[in-house]
Amino acid sequence: MATISKGSYTPLYGRDSSQVKVEAFLLDVYPVSVSEYIQFLKENPKWQKSQVKGIFADKNYLNGWEGDLKPNPKTKEDEPITSVSWFAAKEYCKCKGKRLPTLDEWEYVAMADSKRIDARTTESYNQYILDWYEKPKGKHETIGSTFKNYWGVYDMHGLVWEWTQDFNSVMIASESRTGGNDNNLFCSAAAVGATDLMNYAAFMRYAFRSSLKGNYSVNNLGFRCAKDLDSIEK
Repeated sequence: MATISKGSYTPLYGRDSSQVKVEAFLLDVYPVSVSEYIQFLKENPKWQKSQVKGIFADKNYLNGWEGDLKPNPKTKEDEPITSVSWFAAKEYCKCKGKRLPTLDEWEYVAMADSKRIDARTTESYNQYILDWYEKPKGKHETIGSTFKNYWGVYDMHGLVWEWTQDFNSVMIASESRTGGNDNNLFCSAAAVGATDLMNYAAFMRYAFRSSLKGNYSVNNLGFRCAKDLDSIEK
């Protein structure tokens, strides 16, 4: 895991343009891979495709797999795992003694390019992210195939979207993990409250997250785990 030093940033939404402090924490260097998730399924059969309950994962969970422990034959073991629900990702991290990163933690790390902690005003960096958003999901791309950022973390952009602990905490009024969200709140009207109207890449992430429910399983949505730094120091 990479050590992320404490700092602050201005999020796109929800804080009246004020700086948000992010405490030091640990973050997985790579997204969780297919092989790592298979091991989790072996140890936790209730999360296998044939066993998982619909309240925790929709019908697209592990889409394309040929069996509970058998992905599509073309799938590589070091590909990022996708088509997993928030509930499943959360449980995976818990079983590893970790947790999902918060939205603020994820965005804080994701604003870094290879040399700068905050590259959000760099035109080439934003264009790189937008170009990736416009492309279809790449087939069988492996973890670590994108650049290593300032923190030593790979694949924050350019591989898959990622779950966060509080993925739906900003642009909707109710708890979408229970199914009570109002989709009108993440349409274009939501841009009114943005702190940076030019940061379209960040707006797309917030809008996408707020369209999700906890049991959704999307074929380009994976995850990585985080851990409190003080849990290591104690």
